[in-house]
Amino acid sequence: MRIVDVNEYYSPTGGGVRTYLDRKMRILAEHGHELIVIAPFHEDRVEDRPDGGRIHWVKSPPLILDRNYWLFNDPGAVCRLLDRIDPDVVENSSPWRPAWFVGDWQGRALKVFFAHNDNIGAYAQRWLEGVASAERVEQMFGWYTRYMDRFLARYDAFVTNGPALAKRYRRRGTQVDAAMPLGIDRTHFSPDLRDERLRASMLAQLDLPPEGHLLIGLGRHHKEKRWSMVIDAVQAAGAERPVGLMLLGQGPQSVALERQIGGNRHIRLFRPVYDRERFSRILASADALIHGSDQEPFGLVACEALASGLPLIVPDEGGCAEVAEPAFAETYAARDARACADAIGRMFSRDPVTLRAATRAAAAAVLSDRDHALALVDLYADMIARRAAGQPLGAGGT
Repeated sequence: MRIVDVNEYYSPTGGGVRTYLDRKMRILAEHGHELIVIAPFHEDRVEDRPDGGRIHWVKSPPLILDRNYWLFNDPGAVCRLLDRIDPDVVENSSPWRPAWFVGDWQGRALKVFFAHNDNIGAYAQRWLEGVASAERVEQMFGWYTRYMDRFLARYDAFVTNGPALAKRYRRRGTQVDAAMPLGIDRTHFSPDLRDERLRASMLAQLDLPPEGHLLIGLGRHHKEKRWSMVIDAVQAAGAERPVGLMLLGQGPQSVALERQIGGNRHIRLFRPVYDRERFSRILASADALIHGSDQEPFGLVACEALASGLPLIVPDEGGCAEVAEPAFAETYAARDARACADAIGRMFSRDPVTLRAATRAAAAAVLSDRDHALALVDLYADMIARRAAGQPLGAGGT
């Protein structure tokens, strides 16, 4: 199968989208399929990947607010490439200009809009929090749902990256044909990487003894991640038991979070760890993952933590909640620091032997990115067959 992803979020400098697509290229090539990305750049260029796949860079203007990205401004150039490549499937995930010109393209391919996020949840509801309820914001931005429905009518199928997003879109009346959870590169994560000496060292950096409780948080220092709420919760929980937090990440809120932490020696910010082996050892050596965002479209960090043998403390809304199960997780009312602190207390009141056994068992079942890529090919093959037979394309999904 030949799949083309028309993608404005694929950057030459890296990022989550590039990591996902580069890995998917290699996996599909190993199984006899081909993934080609069409992405905007400052020049026209073709980049063949030695391990499979290809990038077609299309000359485009830069995104003013972030010079790591460019925006398509010549739909004809993209459509001519699609004509020449003649894919079996064409994917797009941008709800702006590409949504329309890819939707209007007249090739034979199955046209799929693949949603990786929800703009109403990620932006509108966060901006208006405290001013209007989530339900009221949904109503206020009904125009955006209607806008999406208009361009989705030009596609054969609408697919999301997991059940959390599917539930949001379906609640608004938008038809979702399948929810396809992403996976992680399982080769990097394992409970066997746990290192008790490293754990003791990390606790010492938080001015805590080896019998303390080590929480780890992963993600950008951005308001949507709600780290400020998590810090409040850890401080409250720390009044009753020796709890420390290592927060790995950086972003526009870093300075504000440092101010909030103040003189608390049990909470520290650390820069991201890009060495995969070292990062995996750090993750496996903590006692639990804690997360604050209720707008995660897919619980990637929760999956990585679980694959490392960590129990989870996550909000009861969003992608991380879809991963959490009572045997190895504590959930709390989203956006509520007191509820989060209570969840921390419940987690560290549980029997550690039973909890560790449950997380180790769950680690073996975490979906891999290989599983995701091959399931996606199977889904598309089924949809192509259904379309040829004149049948509805909805394949269900979770």
